Amino acid sequence: MGERSKVTDFVYAAMFAALTAVLGLISIPLPFSPVPVSGQSLGIMLAGSILTVKQAAFSVLTFVLIGAVGVPVFSGLTGGLGILIGPRGGYYLGFLVGAIVIALLRGQSSNPWRLALANLIGGIGVVYLFGVAWLSVVTGMSLEKAVMAGALPFIPGDLFKVFAASAIGTAINKRLRKSRQ
Repeated sequence: MGERSKVTDFVYAAMFAALTAVLGLISIPLPFSPVPVSGQSLGIMLAGSILTVKQAAFSVLTFVLIGAVGVPVFSGLTGGLGILIGPRGGYYLGFLVGAIVIALLRGQSSNPWRLALANLIGGIGVVYLFGVAWLSVVTGMSLEKAVMAGALPFIPGDLFKVFAASAIGTAINKRLRKSRQ
């Protein structure tokens, strides 16, 4: 069981890292912010909603490391250390912590409201905390301006992603539970 479990962890990590990269193809630059609108936060929410804590962490870590070495997996087909140390870097660190928080808060529950709350806290709260703080430090923006440029414009879309990730996660988790019985 141990060896099969490790293979499963790696396969899920690879699948969700790839999904997050593909969702980066949805990238809309905003003229007033160095951070684009991206589909990648949906991938992070889905990883936390469906995978175990370990699998979610492996998934996002794989995604970030692949991007760090230059493979263009970040939003807008970008990659490299420059992205991670630039204005968007905090969001990518927030993705890692956020996916772990979502999976931890979800636990073994199949309650859709609990999953939605986990996605709100981990997928928006944690990601914005890291992203906005890093944006402020790297650009020299005041924290207030960083919130205006790096959080407020994204809230409506991210709330939709919370709804989508929670609905998809609930449905998939129910199917997975049935298949294990």
